[in-house]
Amino acid sequence: MTLHFRRTGQAMMFDSNPKHARARGRRASDVSMTVGLAAAVLLGVCGGNAGAAASSAAHLVAMTTGGSPNATGCGTPRPSGTLTPTVAGHPRVVLVHVPNGYSGAAKVPLVLNMHGSGSTAAEQEAFTGMDATADAEGFIVAYPQALLPDRSGFDWNVPGVARIGDKPVPKDAANDVEFLTRLVGALEQRYCIDPSRVYATGFSGGARISSQLACDASNTFAAVAPVSGLRHPTPCPASRPVPILALHGTSDPVDPYLGHGQAYWTYSVPQAAADWARQDRCSPSGTSQAGAGFTRLAYDGCGDGSAVELYSITGEGHEWPGGPPLGRKLTRVLGPQSNAVDADSTMWTFFAAHPLPPSVPTR
Repeated sequence: MTLHFRRTGQAMMFDSNPKHARARGRRASDVSMTVGLAAAVLLGVCGGNAGAAASSAAHLVAMTTGGSPNATGCGTPRPSGTLTPTVAGHPRVVLVHVPNGYSGAAKVPLVLNMHGSGSTAAEQEAFTGMDATADAEGFIVAYPQALLPDRSGFDWNVPGVARIGDKPVPKDAANDVEFLTRLVGALEQRYCIDPSRVYATGFSGGARISSQLACDASNTFAAVAPVSGLRHPTPCPASRPVPILALHGTSDPVDPYLGHGQAYWTYSVPQAAADWARQDRCSPSGTSQAGAGFTRLAYDGCGDGSAVELYSITGEGHEWPGGPPLGRKLTRVLGPQSNAVDADSTMWTFFAAHPLPPSVPTR
């Protein structure tokens, strides 16, 4: 896999046209998902963090991963920017945010953060506001971009699952599990990353692909945290119990909390959590704890110190809990927002508590 590193201008530009995603919800027809906003709106929403992955100069640096798999990027400070990898003949895009104070001298965690269907990597960076948490906690966050065109955005190729709107996946579609897994190795060679602290999260379609990574790449990703899209793929050949943290709004009109949605969304979110608890050899019944505007369901006694947790956010729609405020144009389609749970800080606390077990070999 060959990567190119592009440093872009200080102000990151965003498409002012709406992004769309299709959902069955109550009308089961065509729901517009306006995640792409004007640049000025996004910069105001994110307090300037939307452009944090950009640098002032512009140049292109080639990077190849054909060398030693044990090579690391330690010892050299690398800036934030855009990677343009070619994987199995497919050109890709990945935005990388390096935390403030990163020197390359010490190994830091890595979080892959995948966008939803019909969206982009840049929009996911703005939508989640995770750069601020990465700066505060000292981890690198990478925003990969899917490849299947969906209006002005892209969809992930989740193995064996139809796309939103029941659109089939082309037979020659790129293997996104392979891409995301190989991307981790490439990032480890460029940045000083701790291979025992590599995590995945994502929103909606990105949550479904992160659920898949827990099954297909359990020795690469120490834990995953799907937002508004937890699934338990079948089959699930995970080689170990994988810690799972899920967050989902109870009033989600796109991926309904109780299931009965599109072809890819038949069973409920609590059922998905229970299926993961069974896979992770947890106690058969979880413990429910009510908070202000949310309920936390936690399964204990899981194998290898794993854990399964589900945060059900009362009345929230299809959003990133605690994320940057969205306008009424968005919430009319996606449902209400909620600040009852801050997804970024909650999942980071969960991730930090669950590195890969010492028994799992790292790359």
